[in-house]
Amino acid sequence: MAGQNTVAQAKQQLRRLNIKALKGLGQHFLVDRSVLETITSAAELDPADTVVEVGPGLGILTEELVSRAGNVIAVEVDAKLAASLKQKFARVLQFTVLNADILDLDPSELAGRQTPDSSHLQVYKVVANLPYYIASAIMRHFLEASLKPALMVVMVQKEVAQSMVAEPGGMSLLSVSVQIYGKPLIVDYVPAQSFYPQPKVDSAIVRIDVYPEPAVNVASIAKFFEVVKAGFSTPRKQLRNSLSIGLHLASAETVSLLEKAGIDPKRRPQTLSLEEWAAVYRAFAGREE
Repeated sequence: MAGQNTVAQAKQQLRRLNIKALKGLGQHFLVDRSVLETITSAAELDPADTVVEVGPGLGILTEELVSRAGNVIAVEVDAKLAASLKQKFARVLQFTVLNADILDLDPSELAGRQTPDSSHLQVYKVVANLPYYIASAIMRHFLEASLKPALMVVMVQKEVAQSMVAEPGGMSLLSVSVQIYGKPLIVDYVPAQSFYPQPKVDSAIVRIDVYPEPAVNVASIAKFFEVVKAGFSTPRKQLRNSLSIGLHLASAETVSLLEKAGIDPKRRPQTLSLEEWAAVYRAFAGREE
């Protein structure tokens, strides 16, 4: 449980900076220091590592990252918080803070941020307490980048974490979006009282070991996801209906293509595995050849 002293410190910092936590930006600041060891241990940090931290906030996790990693790049959208972090870690040579929206930054273009004599960020890890409202988008941003992280350790809403690691039967678009690029694992759950202000839900720490190549071999990842998104557009419907609606195809043609892929048209999207989605994609892509 978070110590009251740490909560008091967070309140004091926010007052000093004249900042009010904005729920619209998902600003729930971590105040439970006992969680830090779990996060950093899961990330297996050492002095050779470059870490990208998204949404560092008041810098409680940042303190641990700079003490363990060789280089830390923090991306903070709030200008006051970014300025505060720059001042707080002014004497830390291996620390850089960027006042920006991470979705506006291409990981492969974080030029010169790894070492003074390096022109591009090469091998890096993402370690972050992600803002709830945009966590899924941030994960996709890194996993779909031309230069992907070797490892991600992120704190997200409990339900989001459970969706990330779901197996066929409980899959979602997020499950597919994460699992095609890496293997997710829930490291631990974090109660709401570990944050200030307290969110209405608990969180979870998730580790994603990113694959060198996507988990399934498809000709076009973009077109693969067009099919998957169509399938999940109406997740409660049978695949023959959701794909017909999402891809604007006649029901008979959709049924024929699913049967060609070896998939029962009456199945629902959450039951399919990655390999089965790949088979569906190939069948539907084949109709255009």
